[in-house]
Amino acid sequence: MSETRPVRMQHVENKKAPWTAADIPNLQGRTAIVTGASAGLGLETALRLAEHGARVILACRNADKAAAAAETIRRIVPDADLPLVELDLTSLKSVHRAAARLHDDFGQIDLLVNNAGTLSRERTVTEDGFETTFGTNHLGPFAFTGLLLDLLHAAPQARVVTVTSGVPAQKGTWLDLDDLAYERRTYKAYPAYAQSKQANASFAFELQRQLNGTGSRLISVLAHPGAAESDFAQNFGPAVAFLSRPSLRWVFRIVMQTVEMGALPSLRAATDPGVRGGDFYGPTGSTKGYPVPNAAGERTRDPELAAQLWTESERLTGVTYRFDQLDGEAD
Repeated sequence: MSETRPVRMQHVENKKAPWTAADIPNLQGRTAIVTGASAGLGLETALRLAEHGARVILACRNADKAAAAAETIRRIVPDADLPLVELDLTSLKSVHRAAARLHDDFGQIDLLVNNAGTLSRERTVTEDGFETTFGTNHLGPFAFTGLLLDLLHAAPQARVVTVTSGVPAQKGTWLDLDDLAYERRTYKAYPAYAQSKQANASFAFELQRQLNGTGSRLISVLAHPGAAESDFAQNFGPAVAFLSRPSLRWVFRIVMQTVEMGALPSLRAATDPGVRGGDFYGPTGSTKGYPVPNAAGERTRDPELAAQLWTESERLTGVTYRFDQLDGEAD
């Protein structure tokens, strides 16, 4: 690994009017990948990117659901260019196959939105032996991004947007580098999820540190949606799933926001010309609001912890980031 460098502090928000999807610039000629684009926040993100002219690659585990999502988008954007790529983040074989296909079909990628995620209520493991929540939310995206690094570098001003949760803005430490697979600790769903989300943030900040000084114009940005009304609530158990049904969502409305609002931090991180590497976007409040720069907790921003996690992630996935090949600007 290269020498650890500090992440640039988030810039101060000067704009008075709230940022909305109407602020997305023209994305004609740009190619984006959205993982987990078949529903919820991923579908909304893909829709808005396509609406503003981007070719959007829908990278999803279920091909039928991806095709249905493409049809949903085309009902609003009839001429949308929506290639489908099968991607199962619980499987390194699938990650490698998806990356190989993208290399065959595209010369560059302008935007990668690592949106897909899960929460496993009971401890299970992936086919590669990873704890499922950590494998899906961190190790899969870590490997996928690393395998696409050259395609991202080939674009003039590419971005990697990592979607986390509100966890990194908190002061706690959930990452246990000695027990990432929850083999020693008693498995609890939320702490395991929080560990994976803190890993997302640590990865995003460390990716920017590694990019600093390489000459690449690729940047890494972090975003979190707050508490959005999506199907993801099904993962939190029957009680939350019941209350999150459309007919009862008014119960949570005081602390939750729509999927359209929840996607705005990712969309701003992905498209706002003022975004800089190492920025972190989330809602104005802890769970809802328009997207503004957020700050991560001290432990999440710890470069030593991030470097250790990075080394372990490379070891577990077998994917090594070749920053030494990013020694000049893309054409």
